[in-house]
Amino acid sequence: MYEKYFHLNSKPFAMNPDPEFMYLSSQHTAALTLLEYAIESQAPFCLLTGDIGSGKTTLLRHFLRQTGEDITVGLISNAHGGFRSIHPWALSALGIVPHDDSDIAQYEALIDFFVQEYAKRRRTLLIVDEAHNLSPSILEELRLLSNVNSDKDISLQVLLIGQPELRSKLEQRELEQFAQRVSVECHLGPLDPQDARSYIEHRLAVAGGDPALFDAEAAAFIHGRAGGIPRLINQLCDLALVYAFAEQRRTIDVPLVQQVLKDRKERGAIQLFSGRSSPRSSMSAAVKLGSERG
Repeated sequence: MYEKYFHLNSKPFAMNPDPEFMYLSSQHTAALTLLEYAIESQAPFCLLTGDIGSGKTTLLRHFLRQTGEDITVGLISNAHGGFRSIHPWALSALGIVPHDDSDIAQYEALIDFFVQEYAKRRRTLLIVDEAHNLSPSILEELRLLSNVNSDKDISLQVLLIGQPELRSKLEQRELEQFAQRVSVECHLGPLDPQDARSYIEHRLAVAGGDPALFDAEAAAFIHGRAGGIPRLINQLCDLALVYAFAEQRRTIDVPLVQQVLKDRKERGAIQLFSGRSSPRSSMSAAVKLGSERG
């Protein structure tokens, strides 16, 4: 609708996680570095958590673009609590067809695949998105699957991606052995005000537009109402562009964004932009070296 008016090649604040628009804030840069380190150091398990809408999926897609031919990737994108076993989902993600549907055949097919890939000098990276939905029994099944690795040879690496409650789940006593195998972990929190402004400018520039389309006060106001969450920033910026187009305006200021919020409230729309603060630090990351494989 507004792309031609603002001389944009595409919508700068689309909701789909497009790695072309990846903005590497300080915390996203640190998380990306840790993911790269996890692969290079052959960490058996690594963990990426973040608040809803913090950019985990976009970061993942950016990361996967950089993986080499020595890594075979399988992605389980919609993990949920109804999983009875991780094996059929892993088989599907890796494109493996077992001899039959028995539990033993599925397990053996996976192990054979990991070994065969390793013989070809390739490691398998199994990624589980929405991993906070997995039950302790499924997480334990993943741990047992990683027993294909030996002290010297790593053929399977697992990356778990989820919301912050995944970290709490791994602190449960029954998952102690699993937690000990997580050697790299990182967390994405809300953007700070400066990063939020740079994020808005970056996405506008990637789309071919004027980075200064939102004035500084508007960017700061959007950050506050969206709580620094990239997904909410996108939603509010996109609506602001629609309003600016309707009013034939070339810049976006605080009163225009306020009008967007006022109209949403009057229409009874879901109030996503109430302004929020996170009790967590904006970024926390840890590397636990020499972790046991217990």
